[in-house]
Amino acid sequence: MKFPQKQTLAAIANIINCEYVGDDNFAVLGMNEIHVVEAGDIVFVDHPKYYDKALQSAATIILINKNVVCPEGKALLISDDPFRDFNKLTNHFRPFQASNVAISASAKIGKGTVIQPNSFIGNNVVIGENCLIHSNVSIYDNTIIGNDVIIHAGTILGADAFYYKKRPDGFDQLISGGRVIIEDNVGIGALCTIDKGVTGDTTIGEGTKIDNQVHVGHDTIIGKKCLIASQTGIAGCVIIEDEVTLWGQVGTTSGITIGAKAVVMGQTGVTKSIEGGKSYFGTPVEESREKLKQLANIKRIPEIINKLK
Repeated sequence: MKFPQKQTLAAIANIINCEYVGDDNFAVLGMNEIHVVEAGDIVFVDHPKYYDKALQSAATIILINKNVVCPEGKALLISDDPFRDFNKLTNHFRPFQASNVAISASAKIGKGTVIQPNSFIGNNVVIGENCLIHSNVSIYDNTIIGNDVIIHAGTILGADAFYYKKRPDGFDQLISGGRVIIEDNVGIGALCTIDKGVTGDTTIGEGTKIDNQVHVGHDTIIGKKCLIASQTGIAGCVIIEDEVTLWGQVGTTSGITIGAKAVVMGQTGVTKSIEGGKSYFGTPVEESREKLKQLANIKRIPEIINKLK
C-alpha cells in the first residue's frame, strides 16, 4: 500500500507515538507485508525469529519491538507493539469510509457496463467497459475491475483478510488496507468470495474463469487463463501461474506456488509448491499417476494377505 503523498520518518513516528532511529526526513512511501515490500516501505516484525528477515528485506523502514543495530540505508521505528501500530497506520492512511448509497459517488463505471439490482459498489471502485454485475454482488472500496468481466449473483469482492494475532483476551485482527484487482475478460461465478490484500493486491489474471462457491484468500495472485472449479478454497499469499486448472474442492495451504499449466484433480490438498505442466491428485499432493498407482496397490492388499495365508 502506497501513501497518497511521501511521508517522513518523524511524521510516521508521531502518528504511532514511538521512538525512531534515522534521519527525521527519511522518506517513507508506503507500508507492506514482507513478501511484497519495496524500498520506501514500512514492514513490521514482532518476533525474534523474524528479525533478520525483516531487517534484511527490501523494506527500508522496519517497525520493530527491540532497539537493534540499524542496517545501513534504513531506519527503525521502535514500538512496544508493532502489530498494533501497523494497524494504526492502516487506519490513518486508508480508514474505513461508510456509505449510505448502493453505488458510491466516487465509483467509476465504464460504458456499456450493467449493474443489476441490489448490488453494492463501494468508494473509489473502478469498473471497466461492457461488464455484467449480477444482483446482490458486493464490491468493497478500492476494488479495480477491468473490461468484459462477468460477476454472478452473491459474490463478494474485498472482504478482510483472515489474519489474526492471538492475545490473552482473544484474537486481534490485522486490518486489511489492500485491494482486489480483476483483470479483463474474467468470469466469476455465484457466491464466490475474494478477499483483499492486507496491504497489497489480490489479483485475478486476464481471461481466468472461476466457478461458483470459490474462495480466494488475501494477497493471492492468480495468473491468466486459469480454470477454477466449484468449492475450491485458495489460502492467502498463494501464487497460481498462468493456465492452471483446479478441479472441484481443491484446497491449498498458504504461501505456495502452483506452476503454469498444472492440473490439480478434485479434492486434492495442495500442501506444498508444485511444478507446472503436470497433473496432481491426493492429500498430501502427489503427481496423479503415482497416487493412482498407490491406490491401486492398496486395493490389492486383501488379495496379497490371502495369498500369504
